[in-house]
Amino acid sequence: MDSTPHKSPAGTVDSPVMDRVPPDRLRDLEDALGETIRGKDEVVRLSLVCLLARGHLLIEDVPGVGKTTLASALARGVNCGFHRLQCTSDMLPSDIIGVTIYSPQATEFEFKPGPVFTNFLLADEINRATPKTQSALLEAMNEHQVTVDARTYPLEAPFMVIATQNPAEHHGTYPLPESQLDRFLMKLEIGYPDRASERAILRGTARAASGGRQVLETSELMRLQRQVELVAIDDALADYILAIVERTRRHDGLTLGVSPRGAQALFRATQALALVQGREYALPDDVKRLVVPVFAHRVTVNSRGALGRSTDTAKRIIQEILTLVEVPL
Repeated sequence: MDSTPHKSPAGTVDSPVMDRVPPDRLRDLEDALGETIRGKDEVVRLSLVCLLARGHLLIEDVPGVGKTTLASALARGVNCGFHRLQCTSDMLPSDIIGVTIYSPQATEFEFKPGPVFTNFLLADEINRATPKTQSALLEAMNEHQVTVDARTYPLEAPFMVIATQNPAEHHGTYPLPESQLDRFLMKLEIGYPDRASERAILRGTARAASGGRQVLETSELMRLQRQVELVAIDDALADYILAIVERTRRHDGLTLGVSPRGAQALFRATQALALVQGREYALPDDVKRLVVPVFAHRVTVNSRGALGRSTDTAKRIIQEILTLVEVPL
């Protein structure tokens, strides 16, 4: 999109910010995703929030609930490139970022880009890749670039990594380290659909398999991502976020609290959720709605706080912290 100011009929200069994507376009995209992922309105909305906040998404759930379908539907909905990686233990970093090979015709080495050079990268069962291969995504996720043989190659915007993992099958897997988890803006669980939604899935299998429909152009998505940055967050609400973060660092049940990157993630996600809901300002309820999917995977539960599955314990502690922090008026 051309960001240069343009002249209005009265001869004044309008700000490029005025060239906004209408709110109904976002609703159309959300509806299109809902047609593909039946009965999961909250998952669809939070996935859209993650995309608009320029974040990466980790989906942890059992096979067959629509993780891959959601990723491809997001890419198709905004007319973006999409690559899928099936992670395995024998996968190498070069299988993701690419490799430099010698070209006899050019008599020099040439870089052959890997599947990371796309807009949406689906890393299916990411915890089946070795730590060395997992780390190949760190630079791409954080800096939107990759470095091969001392040369840096930028990734095209928009860029989003959607990774999946199975919580029930741990044989032959490598748990993601904290540094990798911290680069995912959100962690979501899709869950099984209700009876009515699953009936609709059965009768609409062919349509669901098509991967959704296009609603937005890529340029519109990038304009929406810039609009997110203009959503107003009051200082009191920013202090509310920081108070929650501080509590995670001092809670007896946690050995690792939320990092500054995590605080920034919640701030951006709050702005994005407000935009998705048609507002130009954020509310405390936006923070409350997002704090678990944004923070639960970033904290580490210690033996004192452990009770059942660590993921469930982390969610319980985050919810407990919410009740202890005063909500701004």
